[in-house]
Amino acid sequence: MLRTHTCGELNISNLGETVTLTGWVQKSRDLGGTTFVDIRDRYGLTQLVFNTDTDAALREQGRGLGREFVIKVTGKVLERSNKNTKIPTGEIEIAVEGIEILNEAKIPPFLIEDDTDGGEELRAKYRYLDLRRAPIRNNLILRHKMAQEVRRYLSDLDFIEVETPVLIKSTPEGARDFVVPSRMNPGEFYALPQSPQTFKQLLMVSGFDRYFQIVKCFRDEDLRADRQPEFTQIDCELSFVTQEDILNIFEGLTRHLFNKVKGIELNEFPRMYYADAMRLYGSDKPDRRFGMEFVEMNDLVKGKDFSVFDNAELVVGINAKGAAGYTRKQLDELTEWLKRPQIGATGLIYMRYNTDGTLKSSVDKFFNEDDLTNWAAAFGAEQGDLILILAGNTDKVRKQMNELRLEMGTRLGLRDKNTFAPLWVIDFPLLEFDEESGRYHAMHHPFTSPKPEDIALLDTNPGEVRANAYDLVINGTEIGGGSIRIHNKDLQGLMFKHLGFSKEEAQKQFGFLMDAFEYGAPPHGGIAFGFDRLASIFAGLDSIRDVIAFPKNNSGRDVMIDSPSTIADAQMTELKIKTTV
Repeated sequence: MLRTHTCGELNISNLGETVTLTGWVQKSRDLGGTTFVDIRDRYGLTQLVFNTDTDAALREQGRGLGREFVIKVTGKVLERSNKNTKIPTGEIEIAVEGIEILNEAKIPPFLIEDDTDGGEELRAKYRYLDLRRAPIRNNLILRHKMAQEVRRYLSDLDFIEVETPVLIKSTPEGARDFVVPSRMNPGEFYALPQSPQTFKQLLMVSGFDRYFQIVKCFRDEDLRADRQPEFTQIDCELSFVTQEDILNIFEGLTRHLFNKVKGIELNEFPRMYYADAMRLYGSDKPDRRFGMEFVEMNDLVKGKDFSVFDNAELVVGINAKGAAGYTRKQLDELTEWLKRPQIGATGLIYMRYNTDGTLKSSVDKFFNEDDLTNWAAAFGAEQGDLILILAGNTDKVRKQMNELRLEMGTRLGLRDKNTFAPLWVIDFPLLEFDEESGRYHAMHHPFTSPKPEDIALLDTNPGEVRANAYDLVINGTEIGGGSIRIHNKDLQGLMFKHLGFSKEEAQKQFGFLMDAFEYGAPPHGGIAFGFDRLASIFAGLDSIRDVIAFPKNNSGRDVMIDSPSTIADAQMTELKIKTTV
């Protein structure tokens, strides 16, 4: 090794030792006849001292060091007179006796410090520099620790880690595939896996009764803060299990990760039916760090000649506790926020329960004091509370109220990133109707098993069929989801039929799986955790990008390496591909 120690390990116990450090120059400061230089590596930072009285030439060499120069220094460990209690090495410094510049550096395009002056696009272009910053580096170290604990926990429960192919067959799983042309098979394409779904089911048929994999998955879909075109799953499948077995095992994994990585003991993992989640929160991934559950008001407000309510399919509200002091200006701003195209509400109705006990609403013309008193009772409102109400189409208004609830939770400081509220959402619908295509689609994927008691409804009322499906939600983010799978060829064929596949289409797409089911497929089920999302929650981040070493931007581009990009004409000819762009 070129060094005897890292830049993060020396302390007062090393006084008097002669050591060699290597790393990058963080910054330097001149004070009289002394120059101080901070040297940094992935383990920490150590202060170097160059003194004119000791060695003037060496001090001049120290003064010439620029930011991000790569250096090797040898010197003696001394006690610092002005100690820095914020870093582990803050009690010592190195009196430099020799220095070697291993590589000079251009001035970086942004400050490589915890609080950088670099914008997101600039840092993405120079991601290799951004990765030198402690916050980003610590996120990746956190991710590493999580991966190690996942492997430890699952291995101790007899799970086997098995790699599945990356070049597979294109199958419909809810998003667009990324496809790869095959040179050896002109005109034919591989697809990159949206998940290892069919392969992990085949592993169950093969007798590997407990499988897992920390695996790359690929989906060609529109991006946002918690989506990337390539992402990582903790992918798991088990045989001879019930839904309850799976919930217990992976609740255990979640507890294990929080305990070992964050030192947090999680409380209970409540269960909530999908129908209740939509009714009470307007979302299948409710944030339960705070209350503000929906209260449906149809019985309270209909028939008062107020057309907004009378013509609405659903009138629903929330109680923003302690927010009665919101001014008219604040309420107008909140109304405009709701009217944005992303949310699409037509307006907001409110009622204040003032601290003097009076009730005041924006629709006093239509509702008297007795009506408002009934409203307050329905919401369990107290003096100082603010009732916020929306009306309209049931599905739309629930989504809009969900957005309003989350926004009020944020504005009222109720969404503490250091508080964690896990929740299992269960009994999802098996199918959802798509107006555009005029047919049903699988809410999860085509291999999800319906509840046995609901199978008969597939022919008579497919929208009412419940799935043996479950999601793990933490703080309003879906962390993982899975289901008990179909393991019977006839039932799988019936599922394909209701999804609009002809027998020929089903055989072409999934014949290999249907054939496998004829050779003794065990009952099985599984789950996949979004590893990037889970890591971002552990790191207290809103975006998954900073727990990924080299992420893409919202356009799916890696601006550092300039990808995607065109390829040479010779390659196109070899692949027998022409573009029409």
